[in-house]
Amino acid sequence: MKLLHAPTSPFVRKVMVVAIETGLAERIDIEFNAASPLQRDPALVEQNPLGKIPALILDDGSTIYDSPVICEYLAASVGDTRIFPTAGPARWSALTQQALGDGLLDAAIANRYETVMRPVEKRWQGWTDAQLAKVSGALDHIETIVSTFDASVTIGSITIGCALGYLDFRYADLNWRTGRPSATAWFEAFDELHSMVATRPRERVA
Repeated sequence: MKLLHAPTSPFVRKVMVVAIETGLAERIDIEFNAASPLQRDPALVEQNPLGKIPALILDDGSTIYDSPVICEYLAASVGDTRIFPTAGPARWSALTQQALGDGLLDAAIANRYETVMRPVEKRWQGWTDAQLAKVSGALDHIETIVSTFDASVTIGSITIGCALGYLDFRYADLNWRTGRPSATAWFEAFDELHSMVATRPRERVA
Protein backbone atom coordinates (compact mmCIF):
# COMPACT_ATOMS: atom_id res chain seq x y z
CA MET A 1 0.00 0.00 0.00
CA LYS A 2 1.08 3.58 -0.62
CA LEU A 3 -0.10 6.61 1.33
CA LEU A 4 -0.05 10.05 -0.25
CA HIS A 5 1.22 11.96 2.72
CA ALA A 6 2.22 15.32 4.16
CA PRO A 7 3.88 15.43 7.59
CA THR A 8 1.91 18.49 8.74
CA SER A 9 -1.56 17.19 7.86
CA PRO A 10 -3.62 16.19 10.92
CA PHE A 11 -5.77 13.98 8.71
CA VAL A 12 -2.70 12.12 7.50
CA ARG A 13 -1.65 11.86 11.13
CA LYS A 14 -4.95 10.16 11.96
CA VAL A 15 -4.24 7.53 9.33
CA MET A 16 -0.70 6.95 10.55
CA VAL A 17 -1.83 6.61 14.17
CA VAL A 18 -4.34 3.96 13.10
CA ALA A 19 -1.68 2.26 10.97
CA ILE A 20 0.63 2.02 13.97
CA GLU A 21 -2.13 0.91 16.33
CA THR A 22 -3.17 -1.87 13.92
CA GLY A 23 0.38 -2.99 13.17
CA LEU A 24 0.10 -2.02 9.50
CA ALA A 25 2.53 0.92 9.41
CA GLU A 26 5.40 -1.15 8.01
CA ARG A 27 3.23 -2.29 5.10
CA ILE A 28 2.55 1.28 3.98
CA ASP A 29 4.94 3.16 1.73
CA ILE A 30 4.91 6.92 2.26
CA GLU A 31 4.88 9.27 -0.72
CA PHE A 32 5.08 12.98 0.04
CA ASN A 33 2.53 15.17 -1.73
CA ALA A 34 2.35 18.92 -1.22
CA ALA A 35 -1.41 19.15 -1.69
CA SER A 36 -2.63 22.73 -2.04
CA PRO A 37 -6.15 24.18 -2.09
CA LEU A 38 -4.99 26.63 -4.77
CA GLN A 39 -3.19 24.32 -7.19
CA ARG A 40 -4.41 20.92 -8.32
CA ASP A 41 -1.63 18.36 -8.60
CA PRO A 42 -2.40 16.10 -11.60
CA ALA A 43 -0.67 13.14 -9.94
CA LEU A 44 -2.84 13.53 -6.84
CA VAL A 45 -6.03 14.22 -8.79
CA GLU A 46 -5.44 11.00 -10.71
CA GLN A 47 -5.80 9.14 -7.39
CA ASN A 48 -8.36 11.41 -5.71
CA PRO A 49 -10.46 13.68 -7.94
CA LEU A 50 -10.86 16.06 -5.01
CA GLY A 51 -7.12 16.67 -5.04
CA LYS A 52 -6.85 16.11 -1.30
CA ILE A 53 -4.72 14.03 1.02
CA PRO A 54 -4.67 11.51 2.54
CA ALA A 55 -5.27 9.00 -0.21
CA LEU A 56 -4.34 5.34 0.13
CA ILE A 57 -3.39 3.40 -2.99
CA LEU A 58 -4.13 -0.27 -2.40
CA ASP A 59 -2.11 -3.22 -3.63
CA ASP A 60 -4.57 -3.79 -6.49
CA GLY A 61 -4.05 -0.22 -7.71
CA SER A 62 -7.38 1.15 -6.50
CA THR A 63 -7.49 4.18 -4.22
CA ILE A 64 -9.56 5.04 -1.16
CA TYR A 65 -9.94 8.42 0.55
CA ASP A 66 -10.20 10.34 2.85
CA SER A 67 -9.18 9.80 6.49
CA PRO A 68 -12.41 8.29 7.94
CA VAL A 69 -12.60 5.74 5.12
CA ILE A 70 -8.89 4.93 5.15
CA CYS A 71 -8.84 4.52 8.92
CA GLU A 72 -11.81 2.15 8.88
CA TYR A 73 -10.31 0.19 6.00
CA LEU A 74 -7.07 -0.34 7.92
CA ALA A 75 -8.89 -1.44 11.06
CA ALA A 76 -11.14 -3.81 9.09
CA SER A 77 -8.13 -5.26 7.27
CA VAL A 78 -6.84 -6.76 10.52
CA GLY A 79 -10.20 -7.40 12.18
CA ASP A 80 -9.63 -4.64 14.75
CA THR A 81 -12.84 -3.86 16.65
CA ARG A 82 -11.21 -1.68 19.28
CA ILE A 83 -10.61 1.38 17.10
CA PHE A 84 -13.93 1.00 15.27
CA PRO A 85 -16.39 -0.79 17.57
CA THR A 86 -18.65 -2.97 15.47
CA ALA A 87 -22.09 -2.06 16.80
CA GLY A 88 -24.15 -0.41 19.50
CA PRO A 89 -23.58 2.72 21.59
CA ALA A 90 -19.78 2.32 21.60
CA ARG A 91 -19.65 2.55 17.80
CA TRP A 92 -21.90 5.60 17.56
CA SER A 93 -20.00 7.32 20.35
CA ALA A 94 -16.64 6.72 18.63
CA LEU A 95 -17.95 7.90 15.25
CA THR A 96 -19.54 11.00 16.77
CA GLN A 97 -16.28 11.85 18.53
CA GLN A 98 -14.50 11.42 15.20
CA ALA A 99 -16.96 13.86 13.62
CA LEU A 100 -16.32 16.34 16.45
CA GLY A 101 -12.55 16.16 16.00
CA ASP A 102 -12.79 16.34 12.21
CA GLY A 103 -15.12 19.33 12.46
CA LEU A 104 -12.70 21.13 14.78
CA LEU A 105 -9.93 20.49 12.27
CA ASP A 106 -12.03 21.62 9.31
CA ALA A 107 -12.68 24.96 11.03
CA ALA A 108 -9.08 25.42 12.18
CA ILE A 109 -7.69 24.64 8.73
CA ALA A 110 -10.25 26.86 6.98
CA ASN A 111 -9.17 29.74 9.20
CA ARG A 112 -5.49 29.01 8.59
CA TYR A 113 -6.09 29.24 4.84
CA GLU A 114 -7.82 32.57 5.43
CA THR A 115 -5.00 34.04 7.49
CA VAL A 116 -1.99 32.51 5.73
CA MET A 117 -2.94 32.07 2.08
CA ARG A 118 -5.38 34.91 1.40
CA PRO A 119 -3.91 38.36 0.67
CA VAL A 120 -4.17 40.66 3.69
CA GLU A 121 -6.49 43.13 1.98
CA LYS A 122 -8.96 40.35 1.14
CA ARG A 123 -9.14 38.69 4.55
CA TRP A 124 -12.55 38.61 6.22
CA GLN A 125 -12.59 38.96 10.00
CA GLY A 126 -16.13 37.66 10.15
CA TRP A 127 -14.99 34.39 8.61
CA THR A 128 -12.13 34.07 11.08
CA ASP A 129 -14.45 34.78 14.01
CA ALA A 130 -16.94 32.16 12.81
CA GLN A 131 -14.29 29.45 12.36
CA LEU A 132 -12.67 30.13 15.72
CA ALA A 133 -16.11 30.03 17.35
CA LYS A 134 -16.50 26.50 15.98
CA VAL A 135 -13.10 25.57 17.36
CA SER A 136 -13.99 27.01 20.78
CA GLY A 137 -17.35 25.27 20.83
CA ALA A 138 -15.75 21.95 19.97
CA LEU A 139 -13.14 22.41 22.69
CA ASP A 140 -15.79 23.24 25.27
CA HIS A 141 -17.71 20.11 24.35
CA ILE A 142 -14.57 17.97 24.51
CA GLU A 143 -14.04 19.31 28.04
CA THR A 144 -17.50 18.05 29.04
CA ILE A 145 -17.20 14.56 27.53
CA VAL A 146 -13.55 13.66 27.96
CA SER A 147 -14.21 12.18 31.41
CA THR A 148 -16.33 9.50 29.70
CA PHE A 149 -13.42 8.30 27.54
CA ASP A 150 -12.21 4.91 28.69
CA ALA A 151 -8.75 3.46 28.23
CA SER A 152 -9.57 2.12 24.77
CA VAL A 153 -8.00 3.80 21.76
CA THR A 154 -10.87 4.46 19.38
CA ILE A 155 -11.21 6.47 16.20
CA GLY A 156 -12.89 9.10 18.36
CA SER A 157 -10.03 9.53 20.80
CA ILE A 158 -7.46 9.35 17.97
CA THR A 159 -9.21 12.10 16.01
CA ILE A 160 -9.64 14.36 19.03
CA GLY A 161 -6.03 13.75 20.02
CA CYS A 162 -4.84 14.70 16.53
CA ALA A 163 -7.07 17.78 16.57
CA LEU A 164 -5.64 19.02 19.87
CA GLY A 165 -2.15 18.28 18.61
CA TYR A 166 -2.85 20.37 15.53
CA LEU A 167 -3.87 23.30 17.71
CA ASP A 168 -0.56 23.00 19.55
CA PHE A 169 1.25 22.93 16.21
CA ARG A 170 -0.53 25.73 14.35
CA TYR A 171 -2.41 27.69 17.03
CA ALA A 172 -0.06 27.92 19.99
CA ASP A 173 -1.33 31.43 20.74
CA LEU A 174 -4.88 30.14 21.12
CA ASN A 175 -4.04 28.68 24.55
CA TRP A 176 -6.77 26.08 24.18
CA ARG A 177 -5.95 24.52 27.56
CA THR A 178 -7.08 27.61 29.49
CA GLY A 179 -10.24 26.77 31.42
CA ARG A 180 -10.24 23.17 30.19
CA PRO A 181 -8.42 21.12 32.83
CA SER A 182 -10.06 17.79 31.98
CA ALA A 183 -9.20 17.99 28.29
CA THR A 184 -5.69 19.12 29.19
CA ALA A 185 -5.06 16.18 31.53
CA TRP A 186 -6.50 13.67 29.08
CA PHE A 187 -4.45 14.98 26.17
CA GLU A 188 -1.22 15.02 28.15
CA ALA A 189 -1.63 11.29 28.78
CA PHE A 190 -2.99 10.36 25.35
CA ASP A 191 -0.28 12.29 23.52
CA GLU A 192 2.36 10.05 25.09
CA LEU A 193 1.08 6.94 23.33
CA HIS A 194 3.74 5.53 21.03
CA SER A 195 1.55 6.08 17.99
CA MET A 196 1.05 9.73 18.88
CA VAL A 197 4.69 10.42 19.69
CA ALA A 198 5.78 8.79 16.42
CA THR A 199 3.42 10.95 14.34
CA ARG A 200 3.83 14.39 15.88
CA PRO A 201 3.60 17.01 13.12
CA ARG A 202 6.72 18.61 11.78
CA GLU A 203 7.63 20.85 8.92
CA ARG A 204 9.12 18.96 6.01
CA VAL A 205 12.79 19.56 5.36
CA ALA A 206 13.55 19.58 1.63
